[in-house]
Amino acid sequence: MPIQARIPRTLLLADAAWRLGPRALGHYGLHRLSLASGQAARRLADAVAPGGPFLADLPPPAAPLPPQAWQAKLRARLAVLPPPRHHGAFDPLAPALGMDLFRPGDVRPVWEAGRLACLPQLAQAARLWPEEGHQAALEARLAAWCAANPPFRGPHWACGQEAALRALHLALALALLGQDRALAPGARDVLALHARRIGATTHYAQAQDNNHSISEPAGLFACGLLLGDAALREGGARALSAALARLVAADGGFAQVSTGYHRLLLDVLAIVEWLRRRHGAPAFPAPFAERAAAAARWLAGLVAPDGALPRLGHQDGSAFADLALAGPDDASGSIERAMRLFAGASAGFAEEPGCGWLALPAAPGFTPPTFWRAAGSMGWRRDGAHALLRTGPLRFRPGQADLLHFELWDGATPVLTDAGTGAYNPAPADRWWLAYFSSAAAHNTITFDEREPMPRAGRFLHARWPRLTPLPDGAALRDAHGHRHARRVSAEGRLWRVRDEVGGGFSTMALRWRLGPGAWRATPDGATGPARISITGDAPLTLRLEEGWESPAYGKARRCTLLVARAAAPLRWIETEVGLA
Repeated sequence: MPIQARIPRTLLLADAAWRLGPRALGHYGLHRLSLASGQAARRLADAVAPGGPFLADLPPPAAPLPPQAWQAKLRARLAVLPPPRHHGAFDPLAPALGMDLFRPGDVRPVWEAGRLACLPQLAQAARLWPEEGHQAALEARLAAWCAANPPFRGPHWACGQEAALRALHLALALALLGQDRALAPGARDVLALHARRIGATTHYAQAQDNNHSISEPAGLFACGLLLGDAALREGGARALSAALARLVAADGGFAQVSTGYHRLLLDVLAIVEWLRRRHGAPAFPAPFAERAAAAARWLAGLVAPDGALPRLGHQDGSAFADLALAGPDDASGSIERAMRLFAGASAGFAEEPGCGWLALPAAPGFTPPTFWRAAGSMGWRRDGAHALLRTGPLRFRPGQADLLHFELWDGATPVLTDAGTGAYNPAPADRWWLAYFSSAAAHNTITFDEREPMPRAGRFLHARWPRLTPLPDGAALRDAHGHRHARRVSAEGRLWRVRDEVGGGFSTMALRWRLGPGAWRATPDGATGPARISITGDAPLTLRLEEGWESPAYGKARRCTLLVARAAAPLRWIETEVGLA
Protein backbone atom coordinates (compact mmCIF):
# COMPACT_ATOMS: atom_id res chain seq x y z
CA MET A 1 0.00 0.00 0.00
CA PRO A 2 1.57 3.33 -1.00
CA ILE A 3 2.83 5.42 1.88
CA GLN A 4 0.88 8.43 0.52
CA ALA A 5 -2.39 6.63 1.32
CA ARG A 6 -1.56 6.40 5.03
CA ILE A 7 -0.17 9.84 5.80
CA PRO A 8 -2.45 12.89 5.52
CA ARG A 9 -1.22 15.41 2.96
CA THR A 10 -1.20 18.15 5.60
CA LEU A 11 1.41 16.19 7.55
CA LEU A 12 3.46 15.64 4.42
CA LEU A 13 3.36 19.34 3.66
CA ALA A 14 4.38 20.15 7.22
CA ASP A 15 7.29 17.72 6.98
CA ALA A 16 8.40 19.18 3.63
CA ALA A 17 8.12 22.73 4.99
CA TRP A 18 10.28 21.85 7.97
CA ARG A 19 12.96 20.44 5.65
CA LEU A 20 12.87 23.47 3.34
CA GLY A 21 13.78 25.61 6.32
CA PRO A 22 12.84 29.04 7.68
CA ARG A 23 14.63 31.04 4.99
CA ALA A 24 12.68 29.56 2.08
CA LEU A 25 9.43 29.65 4.05
CA GLY A 26 10.04 33.24 5.09
CA HIS A 27 10.55 34.40 1.52
CA TYR A 28 7.50 32.48 0.38
CA GLY A 29 5.45 34.01 3.18
CA LEU A 30 6.54 37.50 2.14
CA HIS A 31 5.59 36.67 -1.44
CA ARG A 32 2.12 35.56 -0.38
CA LEU A 33 1.73 38.67 1.75
CA SER A 34 2.69 40.83 -1.23
CA LEU A 35 -0.02 39.14 -3.29
CA ALA A 36 -2.67 39.31 -0.56
CA SER A 37 -2.01 42.98 0.20
CA GLY A 38 -2.16 43.95 -3.46
CA GLN A 39 1.38 45.31 -3.36
CA ALA A 40 2.58 43.09 -6.22
CA ALA A 41 -0.51 43.90 -8.30
CA ARG A 42 0.07 47.62 -7.82
CA ARG A 43 3.64 47.25 -9.02
CA LEU A 44 2.29 45.48 -12.09
CA ALA A 45 -0.56 47.82 -12.90
CA ASP A 46 -1.53 47.91 -16.56
CA ALA A 47 0.91 49.78 -18.78
CA VAL A 48 0.96 50.79 -22.41
CA ALA A 49 2.49 48.18 -24.69
CA PRO A 50 5.80 49.39 -26.10
CA GLY A 51 5.84 50.63 -29.67
CA GLY A 52 8.70 50.98 -32.08
CA PRO A 53 11.21 51.62 -33.13
CA PHE A 54 12.89 48.80 -31.20
CA LEU A 55 16.08 48.96 -33.22
CA ALA A 56 18.14 51.85 -34.51
CA ASP A 57 18.44 52.22 -38.27
CA LEU A 58 22.06 51.12 -38.32
CA PRO A 59 23.80 48.54 -40.48
CA PRO A 60 24.73 45.38 -38.54
CA PRO A 61 28.42 44.72 -37.93
CA ALA A 62 30.30 42.21 -40.01
CA ALA A 63 29.75 38.60 -39.01
CA PRO A 64 32.20 35.79 -38.32
CA LEU A 65 32.09 33.18 -41.05
CA PRO A 66 30.50 30.04 -39.57
CA PRO A 67 30.51 26.72 -41.43
CA GLN A 68 28.08 26.24 -44.30
CA ALA A 69 26.29 23.46 -42.40
CA TRP A 70 25.64 25.88 -39.54
CA GLN A 71 24.34 28.53 -41.95
CA ALA A 72 21.92 25.99 -43.42
CA LYS A 73 20.74 25.14 -39.92
CA LEU A 74 20.08 28.82 -39.19
CA ARG A 75 18.00 29.16 -42.35
CA ALA A 76 16.00 26.10 -41.33
CA ARG A 77 15.38 27.57 -37.86
CA LEU A 78 14.20 30.88 -39.27
CA ALA A 79 11.73 29.07 -41.51
CA VAL A 80 9.84 27.63 -38.52
CA LEU A 81 9.79 30.45 -35.96
CA PRO A 82 6.97 30.14 -33.39
CA PRO A 83 4.10 32.61 -33.85
CA PRO A 84 4.34 35.78 -31.71
CA ARG A 85 0.80 35.15 -30.44
CA HIS A 86 1.56 31.75 -28.94
CA HIS A 87 -0.56 31.46 -25.77
CA GLY A 88 -1.77 27.86 -25.95
CA ALA A 89 -4.95 27.44 -23.90
CA PHE A 90 -4.10 30.42 -21.67
CA ASP A 91 -5.96 33.74 -21.71
CA PRO A 92 -3.62 36.40 -23.13
CA LEU A 93 -5.55 39.19 -21.39
CA ALA A 94 -5.89 37.73 -17.89
CA PRO A 95 -3.95 39.50 -15.10
CA ALA A 96 -0.66 37.62 -15.00
CA LEU A 97 -0.31 37.35 -11.22
CA GLY A 98 -3.65 35.64 -10.73
CA MET A 99 -3.44 33.13 -13.56
CA ASP A 100 -4.06 29.42 -13.11
CA LEU A 101 -0.98 27.97 -14.77
CA PHE A 102 -2.02 24.31 -14.51
CA ARG A 103 -5.71 23.72 -15.26
CA PRO A 104 -5.69 24.97 -18.90
CA GLY A 105 -2.73 22.78 -19.87
CA ASP A 106 1.06 22.63 -19.84
CA VAL A 107 2.47 26.15 -19.75
CA ARG A 108 6.05 25.01 -20.35
CA PRO A 109 5.85 24.93 -24.21
CA VAL A 110 4.09 28.32 -24.14
CA TRP A 111 6.87 29.78 -22.05
CA GLU A 112 9.53 28.32 -24.31
CA ALA A 113 8.05 30.20 -27.26
CA GLY A 114 7.79 33.35 -25.15
CA ARG A 115 11.50 33.37 -24.33
CA LEU A 116 12.06 34.82 -27.83
CA ALA A 117 15.08 32.68 -28.60
CA CYS A 118 14.51 33.78 -32.19
CA LEU A 119 15.83 37.28 -31.45
CA PRO A 120 19.54 36.29 -31.29
CA GLN A 121 18.98 34.05 -34.33
CA LEU A 122 17.53 36.94 -36.33
CA ALA A 123 20.45 39.11 -35.21
CA GLN A 124 22.87 36.44 -36.44
CA ALA A 125 21.05 36.28 -39.77
CA ALA A 126 21.08 40.08 -40.08
CA ARG A 127 24.85 40.07 -39.71
CA LEU A 128 25.39 37.22 -42.14
CA TRP A 129 22.93 38.35 -44.81
CA PRO A 130 22.24 42.08 -44.26
CA GLU A 131 20.56 42.41 -47.64
CA GLU A 132 17.79 39.93 -46.78
CA GLY A 133 15.86 42.06 -44.28
CA HIS A 134 16.40 40.03 -41.12
CA GLN A 135 16.93 43.14 -38.99
CA ALA A 136 13.54 44.40 -40.15
CA ALA A 137 12.10 40.97 -39.31
CA LEU A 138 13.50 41.28 -35.79
CA GLU A 139 11.87 44.71 -35.45
CA ALA A 140 8.57 43.29 -36.69
CA ARG A 141 8.83 40.29 -34.36
CA LEU A 142 9.26 42.53 -31.32
CA ALA A 143 6.39 44.76 -32.38
CA ALA A 144 4.08 41.77 -32.90
CA TRP A 145 5.05 40.19 -29.58
CA CYS A 146 4.44 43.41 -27.63
CA ALA A 147 1.06 43.89 -29.30
CA ALA A 148 0.02 40.30 -28.56
CA ASN A 149 1.20 40.39 -24.94
CA PRO A 150 0.13 43.60 -23.21
CA PRO A 151 2.26 44.32 -20.14
CA PHE A 152 1.54 42.13 -17.12
CA ARG A 153 -1.29 40.22 -18.74
CA GLY A 154 -1.31 36.68 -20.03
CA PRO A 155 1.01 33.70 -19.47
CA HIS A 156 4.19 35.36 -20.72
CA TRP A 157 4.12 37.86 -17.85
CA ALA A 158 3.13 35.29 -15.22
CA CYS A 159 6.65 34.19 -14.26
CA GLY A 160 9.59 36.38 -13.26
CA GLN A 161 12.11 33.85 -14.55
CA GLU A 162 10.52 33.76 -17.99
CA ALA A 163 10.63 37.57 -18.12
CA ALA A 164 14.30 37.46 -17.14
CA LEU A 165 15.22 34.92 -19.82
CA ARG A 166 13.33 36.92 -22.44
CA ALA A 167 15.15 40.12 -21.39
CA LEU A 168 18.49 38.32 -21.63
CA HIS A 169 17.68 37.10 -25.14
CA LEU A 170 16.79 40.66 -26.15
CA ALA A 171 19.98 42.02 -24.58
CA LEU A 172 22.04 39.40 -26.42
CA ALA A 173 20.36 40.20 -29.74
CA LEU A 174 20.99 43.93 -29.28
CA ALA A 175 24.62 43.25 -28.42
CA LEU A 176 25.09 41.07 -31.49
CA LEU A 177 23.74 43.97 -33.57
CA GLY A 178 25.95 46.48 -31.79
CA GLN A 179 22.87 48.32 -30.45
CA ASP A 180 23.18 47.62 -26.73
CA ARG A 181 24.95 50.86 -25.75
CA ALA A 182 22.48 53.35 -27.20
CA LEU A 183 19.03 51.80 -27.12
CA ALA A 184 16.17 52.68 -29.40
CA PRO A 185 13.08 53.92 -27.47
CA GLY A 186 11.13 50.70 -27.95
CA ALA A 187 13.96 48.53 -26.63
CA ARG A 188 14.30 50.78 -23.57
CA ASP A 189 10.59 50.43 -22.85
CA VAL A 190 10.64 46.65 -23.23
CA LEU A 191 13.60 46.22 -20.89
CA ALA A 192 12.13 48.63 -18.32
CA LEU A 193 8.88 46.66 -18.26
CA HIS A 194 10.75 43.40 -17.83
CA ALA A 195 12.78 44.81 -14.96
CA ARG A 196 9.52 45.90 -13.35
CA ARG A 197 8.02 42.42 -13.77
CA ILE A 198 11.05 40.65 -12.32
CA GLY A 199 11.27 43.04 -9.37
CA ALA A 200 7.63 42.50 -8.38
CA THR A 201 8.12 38.92 -7.17
CA THR A 202 11.72 38.65 -5.99
CA HIS A 203 10.70 36.91 -2.76
CA TYR A 204 9.15 34.10 -4.79
CA ALA A 205 12.40 33.67 -6.71
CA GLN A 206 14.45 33.52 -3.52
CA ALA A 207 12.07 31.03 -1.94
CA GLN A 208 12.62 28.54 -4.78
CA ASP A 209 16.33 27.94 -4.14
CA ASN A 210 16.76 26.92 -7.78
CA ASN A 211 17.23 28.52 -11.20
CA HIS A 212 14.67 31.23 -10.45
CA SER A 213 17.07 32.54 -7.81
CA ILE A 214 19.81 32.82 -10.47
CA SER A 215 17.96 33.84 -13.62
CA GLU A 216 15.89 36.64 -12.14
CA PRO A 217 18.72 38.73 -10.65
CA ALA A 218 20.69 38.04 -13.83
CA GLY A 219 17.80 39.53 -15.79
CA LEU A 220 17.71 42.57 -13.51
CA PHE A 221 21.44 43.05 -13.97
CA ALA A 222 21.15 42.92 -17.77
CA CYS A 223 18.24 45.37 -17.77
CA GLY A 224 20.13 47.76 -15.52
CA LEU A 225 23.28 47.43 -17.62
CA LEU A 226 21.60 48.30 -20.92
CA LEU A 227 19.31 50.95 -19.43
CA GLY A 228 22.22 52.71 -17.74
CA ASP A 229 20.52 52.30 -14.36
CA ALA A 230 23.41 51.87 -11.91
CA ALA A 231 21.19 51.02 -8.93
CA LEU A 232 19.37 48.29 -10.86
CA ARG A 233 22.61 46.91 -12.26
CA GLU A 234 24.40 46.85 -8.91
CA GLY A 235 21.41 45.41 -7.08
CA GLY A 236 21.13 42.63 -9.66
CA ALA A 237 24.86 41.91 -9.39
CA ARG A 238 24.73 41.65 -5.60
CA ALA A 239 21.66 39.42 -5.63
CA LEU A 240 23.12 37.20 -8.35
CA SER A 241 26.40 36.70 -6.51
CA ALA A 242 24.60 36.02 -3.24
CA ALA A 243 22.41 33.41 -4.93
CA LEU A 244 25.44 31.77 -6.50
CA ALA A 245 27.19 31.64 -3.14
CA ARG A 246 24.17 29.92 -1.62
CA LEU A 247 23.19 27.55 -4.41
CA VAL A 248 26.49 26.51 -6.02
CA ALA A 249 28.98 24.76 -3.77
CA ALA A 250 32.71 25.36 -3.99
CA ASP A 251 32.99 21.96 -5.72
CA GLY A 252 30.56 23.01 -8.47
CA GLY A 253 27.50 21.10 -7.28
CA PHE A 254 24.24 23.00 -7.84
CA ALA A 255 21.25 23.00 -5.49
CA GLN A 256 19.07 21.80 -8.36
CA VAL A 257 20.77 18.46 -9.07
CA SER A 258 19.82 18.27 -12.73
CA THR A 259 22.08 18.28 -15.76
CA GLY A 260 19.43 20.21 -17.72
CA TYR A 261 19.04 22.96 -15.15
CA HIS A 262 22.78 23.02 -14.54
CA ARG A 263 23.17 23.76 -18.24
CA LEU A 264 20.63 26.58 -17.97
CA LEU A 265 22.56 27.91 -14.96
CA LEU A 266 25.76 28.07 -17.02
CA ASP A 267 24.01 29.64 -19.99
CA VAL A 268 22.57 32.45 -17.88
CA LEU A 269 25.86 33.08 -16.08
CA ALA A 270 27.80 33.07 -19.34
CA ILE A 271 25.55 35.64 -21.04
CA VAL A 272 25.54 38.09 -18.13
CA GLU A 273 29.31 37.74 -17.73
CA TRP A 274 29.85 38.36 -21.46
CA LEU A 275 27.57 41.40 -21.34
CA ARG A 276 29.38 42.68 -18.23
CA ARG A 277 32.78 42.43 -19.91
CA ARG A 278 31.46 43.98 -23.09
CA HIS A 279 30.23 47.05 -21.19
CA GLY A 280 33.26 47.25 -18.91
CA ALA A 281 31.10 46.98 -15.77
CA PRO A 282 32.70 46.05 -12.44
CA ALA A 283 33.27 42.37 -11.79
CA PHE A 284 30.53 40.51 -9.96
CA PRO A 285 31.18 40.28 -6.22
CA ALA A 286 32.91 37.18 -4.85
CA PRO A 287 32.44 34.28 -4.99
CA PHE A 288 30.82 34.64 -8.44
CA ALA A 289 33.94 33.88 -10.49
CA GLU A 290 35.04 30.88 -8.43
CA ARG A 291 31.60 29.28 -8.20
CA ALA A 292 30.86 29.82 -11.89
CA ALA A 293 34.16 28.16 -12.82
CA ALA A 294 33.46 25.22 -10.51
CA ALA A 295 29.96 24.80 -11.96
CA ALA A 296 31.39 24.81 -15.49
CA ARG A 297 33.94 22.14 -14.64
CA TRP A 298 31.22 19.95 -13.06
CA LEU A 299 29.20 19.79 -16.27
CA ALA A 300 32.32 19.49 -18.43
CA GLY A 301 33.09 16.28 -16.56
CA LEU A 302 29.81 14.73 -17.68
CA VAL A 303 29.52 15.70 -21.33
CA ALA A 304 29.87 13.02 -24.00
CA PRO A 305 31.94 13.59 -27.16
CA ASP A 306 28.78 14.51 -29.10
CA GLY A 307 27.59 16.99 -26.46
CA ALA A 308 25.01 14.68 -24.87
CA LEU A 309 24.46 14.69 -21.11
CA PRO A 310 22.95 12.20 -18.67
CA ARG A 311 19.26 12.96 -18.01
CA LEU A 312 19.85 13.38 -14.27
CA GLY A 313 17.03 15.21 -12.48
CA HIS A 314 14.31 17.29 -14.08
CA GLN A 315 14.77 18.02 -17.79
CA ASP A 316 12.64 20.65 -19.52
CA GLY A 317 14.36 20.82 -22.90
CA SER A 318 15.88 24.28 -22.43
CA ALA A 319 18.57 25.45 -24.84
CA PHE A 320 19.02 29.07 -23.77
CA ALA A 321 21.08 31.54 -25.84
CA ASP A 322 21.78 28.72 -28.27
CA LEU A 323 24.10 30.56 -30.63
CA ALA A 324 25.42 27.25 -31.93
CA LEU A 325 21.88 26.11 -32.86
CA ALA A 326 22.69 22.80 -31.18
CA GLY A 327 19.30 22.28 -29.54
CA PRO A 328 18.47 20.68 -26.20
CA ASP A 329 20.23 17.37 -26.93
CA ASP A 330 23.69 18.88 -27.50
CA ALA A 331 25.19 20.86 -24.62
CA SER A 332 28.63 21.29 -26.19
CA GLY A 333 28.11 24.99 -26.92
CA SER A 334 26.87 25.75 -23.41
CA ILE A 335 29.78 23.97 -21.78
CA GLU A 336 32.47 25.29 -24.13
CA ARG A 337 31.24 28.88 -23.70
CA ALA A 338 31.16 28.61 -19.91
CA MET A 339 34.53 26.90 -19.70
CA ARG A 340 36.25 29.57 -21.80
CA LEU A 341 34.64 32.42 -19.88
CA PHE A 342 35.01 31.13 -16.34
CA ALA A 343 37.69 28.43 -16.31
CA GLY A 344 40.00 29.71 -19.05
CA ALA A 345 39.91 26.28 -20.67
CA SER A 346 38.28 24.36 -23.49
CA ALA A 347 35.93 21.44 -22.91
CA GLY A 348 37.14 19.88 -26.13
CA PHE A 349 34.81 21.65 -28.56
CA ALA A 350 37.34 24.04 -30.08
CA GLU A 351 35.30 24.67 -33.24
CA GLU A 352 32.06 25.49 -31.38
CA PRO A 353 30.45 28.27 -33.49
CA GLY A 354 28.74 30.10 -30.62
CA CYS A 355 32.10 31.06 -29.16
CA GLY A 356 32.98 32.60 -32.51
CA TRP A 357 29.91 34.83 -32.36
CA LEU A 358 31.00 36.05 -28.92
CA ALA A 359 34.64 36.39 -30.03
CA LEU A 360 35.82 34.17 -27.17
CA PRO A 361 39.50 33.31 -27.62
CA ALA A 362 40.72 29.74 -27.89
CA ALA A 363 41.80 28.14 -24.64
CA PRO A 364 43.92 25.17 -23.53
CA GLY A 365 42.16 21.86 -23.13
CA PHE A 366 40.54 20.73 -19.89
CA THR A 367 41.10 17.18 -18.70
CA PRO A 368 38.32 16.03 -16.36
CA PRO A 369 39.51 14.21 -13.25
CA THR A 370 39.24 10.43 -13.12
CA PHE A 371 37.21 10.78 -9.91
CA TRP A 372 35.33 13.71 -8.43
CA ARG A 373 32.85 14.43 -5.67
CA ALA A 374 30.45 17.38 -5.55
CA ALA A 375 27.43 18.42 -3.55
CA GLY A 376 24.75 15.93 -4.59
CA SER A 377 26.82 13.74 -6.90
CA MET A 378 30.07 11.97 -7.61
CA GLY A 379 31.59 10.73 -10.84
CA TRP A 380 34.27 8.65 -12.52
CA ARG A 381 36.06 8.56 -15.89
CA ARG A 382 37.89 5.44 -17.00
CA ASP A 383 39.11 4.26 -20.43
CA GLY A 384 36.60 6.20 -22.50
CA ALA A 385 33.65 5.66 -20.15
CA HIS A 386 32.15 7.97 -17.57
CA ALA A 387 29.75 7.37 -14.71
CA LEU A 388 27.62 9.43 -12.35
CA LEU A 389 26.18 8.59 -8.93
CA ARG A 390 23.44 10.71 -7.31
CA THR A 391 24.38 11.23 -3.67
CA GLY A 392 23.73 13.73 -0.89
CA PRO A 393 23.71 15.77 1.16
CA LEU A 394 20.08 16.87 0.81
CA ARG A 395 20.50 20.49 1.76
CA PHE A 396 17.95 21.49 -0.90
CA ARG A 397 14.76 19.75 -2.01
CA PRO A 398 15.23 16.77 -4.31
CA GLY A 399 13.33 17.01 -7.58
CA GLN A 400 13.00 13.25 -8.12
CA ALA A 401 13.35 10.08 -6.05
CA ASP A 402 16.70 9.45 -7.73
CA LEU A 403 18.96 9.04 -4.71
CA LEU A 404 21.79 6.53 -5.37
CA HIS A 405 20.81 6.45 -9.05
CA PHE A 406 23.84 5.32 -11.07
CA GLU A 407 24.39 6.15 -14.73
CA LEU A 408 27.09 4.77 -17.02
CA TRP A 409 28.09 5.96 -20.50
CA ASP A 410 30.58 4.44 -22.91
CA GLY A 411 31.76 7.42 -24.93
CA ALA A 412 28.59 8.88 -26.45
CA THR A 413 26.51 5.76 -25.77
CA PRO A 414 24.42 5.49 -22.61
CA VAL A 415 24.65 1.96 -21.16
CA LEU A 416 22.75 2.51 -17.89
CA THR A 417 20.51 5.54 -18.21
CA ASP A 418 17.80 7.69 -16.64
CA ALA A 419 14.11 7.67 -17.51
CA GLY A 420 13.87 11.45 -18.00
CA THR A 421 10.99 13.73 -17.05
CA GLY A 422 7.93 13.39 -19.25
CA ALA A 423 6.24 16.74 -18.68
CA TYR A 424 5.41 19.01 -15.76
CA ASN A 425 1.70 19.10 -16.60
CA PRO A 426 0.91 16.35 -19.11
CA ALA A 427 -2.39 15.79 -20.87
CA PRO A 428 -5.03 13.89 -18.86
CA ALA A 429 -4.29 10.64 -20.69
CA ASP A 430 -0.61 10.96 -19.69
CA ARG A 431 -1.15 12.09 -16.12
CA TRP A 432 0.61 8.94 -14.90
CA TRP A 433 3.87 10.52 -16.08
CA LEU A 434 3.91 12.76 -13.00
CA ALA A 435 4.28 9.87 -10.56
CA TYR A 436 6.21 7.52 -12.83
CA PHE A 437 9.13 9.59 -14.11
CA SER A 438 9.99 11.07 -10.73
CA SER A 439 9.73 7.73 -8.89
CA ALA A 440 12.54 5.53 -7.60
CA ALA A 441 11.34 2.82 -10.01
CA ALA A 442 12.24 5.15 -12.90
CA HIS A 443 15.87 5.23 -11.78
CA ASN A 444 18.79 2.84 -11.46
CA THR A 445 18.41 2.06 -7.80
CA ILE A 446 16.70 -0.33 -5.37
CA THR A 447 13.10 -0.23 -4.18
CA PHE A 448 11.95 -2.10 -1.09
CA ASP A 449 8.51 -3.73 -1.11
CA GLU A 450 7.79 -1.49 -4.13
CA ARG A 451 7.40 1.50 -1.81
CA GLU A 452 8.65 4.94 -2.69
CA PRO A 453 11.42 6.18 -0.39
CA MET A 454 9.91 9.70 -0.38
CA PRO A 455 6.16 10.39 -0.51
CA ARG A 456 5.08 13.23 -2.77
CA ALA A 457 3.76 16.31 -1.00
CA GLY A 458 3.15 18.31 -4.19
CA ARG A 459 3.87 18.45 -7.89
CA PHE A 460 7.52 19.41 -7.31
CA LEU A 461 7.85 18.55 -3.62
CA HIS A 462 8.75 15.41 -1.66
CA ALA A 463 8.51 14.82 2.07
CA ARG A 464 10.41 12.57 4.49
CA TRP A 465 13.77 12.89 2.75
CA PRO A 466 16.15 9.96 3.36
CA ARG A 467 19.27 10.46 5.41
CA LEU A 468 22.43 10.17 3.32
CA THR A 469 25.98 9.38 4.38
CA PRO A 470 29.04 9.73 2.14
CA LEU A 471 31.27 6.70 1.56
CA PRO A 472 34.78 6.81 0.05
CA ASP A 473 33.51 5.08 -3.09
CA GLY A 474 29.79 5.85 -2.99
CA ALA A 475 27.04 6.77 -0.55
CA ALA A 476 24.50 5.24 1.81
CA LEU A 477 20.95 6.15 2.75
CA ARG A 478 18.33 5.28 5.31
CA ASP A 479 14.74 6.09 4.39
CA ALA A 480 11.76 6.88 6.60
CA HIS A 481 10.66 3.22 6.53
CA GLY A 482 13.97 2.14 8.07
CA HIS A 483 15.33 0.62 4.88
CA ARG A 484 19.10 0.91 4.46
CA HIS A 485 20.97 0.99 1.17
CA ALA A 486 24.70 1.51 0.66
CA ARG A 487 26.05 1.70 -2.89
CA ARG A 488 29.74 1.43 -3.77
CA VAL A 489 31.21 1.84 -7.25
CA SER A 490 34.56 0.68 -8.62
CA ALA A 491 36.13 0.38 -12.06
CA GLU A 492 39.05 -1.65 -13.36
CA GLY A 493 39.73 -0.75 -16.95
CA ARG A 494 36.51 -1.44 -18.87
CA LEU A 495 34.91 -3.47 -16.06
CA TRP A 496 32.60 -1.59 -13.69
CA ARG A 497 31.21 -2.94 -10.43
CA VAL A 498 28.31 -1.64 -8.38
CA ARG A 499 27.89 -3.27 -4.99
CA ASP A 500 24.64 -2.67 -3.11
CA GLU A 501 24.34 -3.58 0.56
CA VAL A 502 20.84 -3.50 2.05
CA GLY A 503 19.12 -3.82 5.40
CA GLY A 504 15.97 -2.98 7.30
CA GLY A 505 12.59 -4.63 7.65
CA PHE A 506 11.70 -5.36 4.03
CA SER A 507 10.08 -8.43 2.53
CA THR A 508 11.16 -8.01 -1.09
CA MET A 509 13.53 -5.82 -3.04
CA ALA A 510 13.95 -4.93 -6.70
CA LEU A 511 17.08 -3.60 -8.39
CA ARG A 512 16.39 -1.91 -11.71
CA TRP A 513 18.88 -1.09 -14.43
CA ARG A 514 17.47 1.02 -17.24
CA LEU A 515 19.34 -0.10 -20.35
CA GLY A 516 20.51 2.24 -23.06
CA PRO A 517 19.77 1.83 -26.76
CA GLY A 518 20.72 -1.39 -28.48
CA ALA A 519 19.69 -5.01 -28.94
CA TRP A 520 19.64 -6.52 -25.46
CA ARG A 521 18.89 -10.16 -24.66
CA ALA A 522 18.54 -11.96 -21.37
CA THR A 523 21.23 -14.30 -20.04
CA PRO A 524 21.09 -16.60 -17.00
CA ASP A 525 22.90 -14.03 -14.86
CA GLY A 526 21.80 -10.75 -16.47
CA ALA A 527 21.83 -9.40 -20.00
CA THR A 528 24.09 -8.87 -22.99
CA GLY A 529 24.05 -6.33 -25.79
CA PRO A 530 26.16 -3.19 -26.09
CA ALA A 531 27.67 -4.36 -22.77
CA ARG A 532 27.74 -7.55 -20.71
CA ILE A 533 25.85 -7.25 -17.41
CA SER A 534 25.88 -9.91 -14.69
CA ILE A 535 24.19 -9.73 -11.29
CA THR A 536 24.91 -11.86 -8.21
CA GLY A 537 23.77 -11.76 -4.60
CA ASP A 538 23.78 -13.64 -1.31
CA ALA A 539 20.20 -14.86 -1.87
CA PRO A 540 18.35 -16.34 -4.86
CA LEU A 541 17.64 -13.73 -7.54
CA THR A 542 14.95 -13.60 -10.20
CA LEU A 543 16.38 -11.83 -13.25
CA ARG A 544 14.41 -10.75 -16.30
CA LEU A 545 14.22 -8.13 -19.01
CA GLU A 546 11.09 -6.02 -18.60
CA GLU A 547 9.44 -3.24 -20.55
CA GLY A 548 9.40 0.25 -19.08
CA TRP A 549 9.11 3.84 -20.16
CA GLU A 550 11.58 6.63 -20.83
CA SER A 551 11.20 10.26 -21.83
CA PRO A 552 13.83 11.12 -24.46
CA ALA A 553 12.61 14.73 -24.68
CA TYR A 554 10.21 16.99 -22.84
CA GLY A 555 6.62 16.02 -23.58
CA LYS A 556 7.53 12.65 -25.09
CA ALA A 557 7.55 9.08 -23.80
CA ARG A 558 8.44 5.76 -25.38
CA ARG A 559 9.00 2.14 -24.40
CA CYS A 560 12.40 1.01 -23.20
CA THR A 561 14.11 -2.08 -21.75
CA LEU A 562 14.91 -2.69 -18.09
CA LEU A 563 16.98 -5.40 -16.45
CA VAL A 564 15.33 -6.15 -13.10
CA ALA A 565 16.68 -8.30 -10.27
CA ARG A 566 14.19 -9.30 -7.57
CA ALA A 567 14.79 -11.12 -4.32
CA ALA A 568 13.04 -11.92 -1.06
CA ALA A 569 14.50 -11.29 2.36
CA PRO A 570 16.85 -12.17 3.86
CA LEU A 571 19.32 -10.52 1.49
CA ARG A 572 22.37 -8.49 2.48
CA TRP A 573 24.14 -7.67 -0.76
CA ILE A 574 23.78 -7.70 -4.51
CA GLU A 575 26.55 -6.92 -7.00
CA THR A 576 26.36 -5.85 -10.63
CA GLU A 577 29.26 -6.17 -13.07
CA VAL A 578 29.17 -4.26 -16.35
CA GLY A 579 31.77 -5.23 -18.91
CA LEU A 580 32.11 -2.72 -21.74
CA ALA A 581 33.10 -3.98 -25.17
